[in-house]
Amino acid sequence: MNKTVLLAGLLSCIVAVTAVAADKPNKVKAQTTLDLYVTAAEAWDKLQKDDTAILVDVRDPVEIKFTGSATPTGIHVPWMLADAAGWSDKKSSWAMVKNPGFNAQLAAKLAEAGATPDTTIIIMCRSGSSRSAPAVNLLATKGYTQVWTVVDGFEGSTLKEGNSKGVRALNGWRNSGLPWSYKIDPAIAWHPTK
Repeated sequence: MNKTVLLAGLLSCIVAVTAVAADKPNKVKAQTTLDLYVTAAEAWDKLQKDDTAILVDVRDPVEIKFTGSATPTGIHVPWMLADAAGWSDKKSSWAMVKNPGFNAQLAAKLAEAGATPDTTIIIMCRSGSSRSAPAVNLLATKGYTQVWTVVDGFEGSTLKEGNSKGVRALNGWRNSGLPWSYKIDPAIAWHPTK
């Protein structure tokens, strides 16, 4: 009887531990040096359980304007900015350029929020790869140890077939029924002059 109870307890602990972390992404550019990955739903769960956790949105302000923002976002500093003067033939869209003030702006916002090296910081971009992962890696070099990337981002993954093929309608914060809005608190929104 005691062995059965012990085994059941051990199995529930294993299930609980594996339930709080997403799998390591296959795409190398989505992988981080800390190997801490969560889905949007898991990020929401972390934010509910840890009132010191900080959700950082690293998307361009225009993305937030037109696609919305996660309601519990605590910091907004864009990793990249849309360059209205630059066109990318390869992507058939406007080019993105690195926000030259990102490092200093994020450091200031984290200090303002009282973040310590072991504070849970959750980084989210559109789809969980080319912006959130490098932001995690940057924070790791600054001594932060609990920086997670949201692997499905705010908008999620694209549909692979059907009339809406290519539309970001799978998973992600917005598609998972998590709280979001087209409005963002002005105190949280990124201001290029601040």
